[in-house]
Amino acid sequence: MDIAAYMAEVGQQARQASAVVARSTTAVRNRALLATAEALDAARDELVAANARDLAAGRENGLDTAMLDRLELTPARIDAMIEGLRQVASLPDPIGEISDMRYRPSGIQVGKMRVPLGVIGIIYESRPNVTVEAASLCLKAGNAAILRGGSESIHSNQAIAGCLARGLAEAGLPESAVQVVKTTDRAAVGELITMPRYVDVIVPRGGKGLIERISRDARVPVIKHLDGICHVYVDSHGDPEKALRVVVNAKTHRYGTCNTMETLLVDREIADDLLPLLARALIDKGVELRGCELSCAIVADMVPATEEDWQTEYLAPILAVRVVDGLDAAIEHINRYSSQHTDSIITENYTRARRFITEVDSSSVMVNASTRFADGFEYGLGAEIGISTDKIHARGPVGLEGLTSQKYVVFGDGHIRD
Repeated sequence: MDIAAYMAEVGQQARQASAVVARSTTAVRNRALLATAEALDAARDELVAANARDLAAGRENGLDTAMLDRLELTPARIDAMIEGLRQVASLPDPIGEISDMRYRPSGIQVGKMRVPLGVIGIIYESRPNVTVEAASLCLKAGNAAILRGGSESIHSNQAIAGCLARGLAEAGLPESAVQVVKTTDRAAVGELITMPRYVDVIVPRGGKGLIERISRDARVPVIKHLDGICHVYVDSHGDPEKALRVVVNAKTHRYGTCNTMETLLVDREIADDLLPLLARALIDKGVELRGCELSCAIVADMVPATEEDWQTEYLAPILAVRVVDGLDAAIEHINRYSSQHTDSIITENYTRARRFITEVDSSSVMVNASTRFADGFEYGLGAEIGISTDKIHARGPVGLEGLTSQKYVVFGDGHIRD
């Protein structure tokens, strides 16, 4: 296969389809989503058979247990894909919404209209259910999508692509509105991220290595986050019970997510009394603690931390712990080492809380809440395509609105500029 020619054809078809999707009605796009759900339900045997081929190949190629688990399409996961499509169909449609309409002194009215981004390229690994999630969100927001899943899930993704094509056809939309790349050749990724003529934005979902490569080589804007080095700071004015509840949840609810706490900061004024309680609760959950010199002096069960620990996303039952000299030192540490994902303060002092949310430069900043809440569903977005730590366009969990842009609209009545 000539990869460059193939990807150019995919891009050209997606660009043409994006114009059709952009002018389609909410009802038509919802019909495509619901028809896809019906197609998935009818194709369960086909999906399981395709997935079995991927699982067999994965075992033969030595994929680890965690990767095989992410790859598997169980009946419950197929149910979840179907329900996800129905949920996205029920979400409010952001396209065409006009906001901030106001009269100017000249008499014209000026406002902003929400519009699709155009063609969105999604690059992801392992989980075939991402194919449905990404396609549904892009389509609902009036975009065309080019989806490039991992080579380990090629048969599963192609089976899902067939269901998407049937759903689009049922609604009268071009099947090229959602295209799943058919080749496992990595050169296809290189082409996809360097086609600004056809692709408007890239969303990579995967490990840090993948996202670093995409960010480095792309000639198309990228919505991304590299890692989630999330902090919880327990202030001297914090409620100890709240601190214990939030800290344990932020670290141990799930270890392998980007919104899991990776560093705990404790105010020096309360460290002697509170840190042993926090440490015991975490150690009882099986968490290894790596502490600064003061932390190790207070809690003997800690391993001395290195400079690398402050800048590591463990995605494991390991936690870095530092005792800091008050709010200023906490903010300084976070802004130095944070990946600008999610950071939280535990405090009952309103002034300190306001300073924290103002001065910590992250995409989500919280007061008395677990970092695990940094999620599109929890934020009321209905669903998300990922988390963005960028500062331009979308920031934080990216839902339907994050897959759109705005343009100015002006209404006049024969007005001319003097």
